[in-house]
Amino acid sequence: MQKMMQAMQVGGPRGELTLVEKPSPEPAENEVLLKVQACGVCHGDAVVKEGQFPRLQYPRIPGHEVVGIIEHVGARVRGWKTGQRVGVGWHGGHCFTCIPCRHGAFGACESSMTTGLTSDGGYAEYMVARAEALTEIPEGLSSVDAAPLLCAGSTTLAAIKASAAKGGDLVAIHGLGGLGHLGVQYAVKLGFRTAVISRGRGKEELARKLGAHAYIDSDATDPAKELRRMGGAKLIVATAPSSQGMAGLVDGLAFKGQLTIITFSNEPMQLAPSMLMHGARSIVGWVGGDVQDALRFSVLTGIVPMIETFPLEEAATAYERMMSSQVKFRCVLTMEP
Repeated sequence: MQKMMQAMQVGGPRGELTLVEKPSPEPAENEVLLKVQACGVCHGDAVVKEGQFPRLQYPRIPGHEVVGIIEHVGARVRGWKTGQRVGVGWHGGHCFTCIPCRHGAFGACESSMTTGLTSDGGYAEYMVARAEALTEIPEGLSSVDAAPLLCAGSTTLAAIKASAAKGGDLVAIHGLGGLGHLGVQYAVKLGFRTAVISRGRGKEELARKLGAHAYIDSDATDPAKELRRMGGAKLIVATAPSSQGMAGLVDGLAFKGQLTIITFSNEPMQLAPSMLMHGARSIVGWVGGDVQDALRFSVLTGIVPMIETFPLEEAATAYERMMSSQVKFRCVLTMEP
């Protein structure tokens, strides 16, 4: 007899998160069945909630920062076994046959699957996941702490490591929220002179506690001028979803400095092209990263996210706290007893 499970699902575009009881999914030959222990609540979940993904099928269970225990292994799955604790992030699988996959660029797969978008995610007691999307969770990391690292952590760390900045360079983190508080810790541990840009002085103490060498109050001073006074930033990581705020930072970049955007904003950025030409500056967008790398680096350096936990049935509350920036600093749904 098929077991039943509880899940929080969205019935349609701009629908509500509703608690339902439904049969637990059955894994295909190339999938595993996970008993979910924890699932992060990420801004990317708004894509499902608001119907922002083309051809999205409903009802859909969101959640792409998932940690769980393997309960069943499909017949064609190799390298994974029941009882293992694993994680699944934004990338939910790939085809192996398209040109990007043949070059090892699985994140650019032409038929890329996304956890919680093209398949049901972790706002549930059980979920299925493709074997190639799994990552092992290190023993030194709790399931609740690991969940946000599967998206927020991996994206932030990868964006910093992919830049041209080298140890000792000035790196600025714009925003000190769910992404930013991880970005500060990663930048410091990677050996960068790290500055935090945020509105007001309310977060200065936290920024210093996380290791920041400088704090810039964007309400009291022009952050670009302050960065130039410090010699110019080789990298600015934009984690605050303000297009106007991002554009205002470009003049704070050093020669060949880079503004990397890792947060979603649908507002256009307005800036003169000459701002980029001066000093050969650049602006890039970044999404995703090496999940295993983020987990290992976080354990090695003792970096953990600051979180608030919620039971599964309070997913709607957690989502609203995340969207209104009231959470400090990541929400995690927990299904553990």
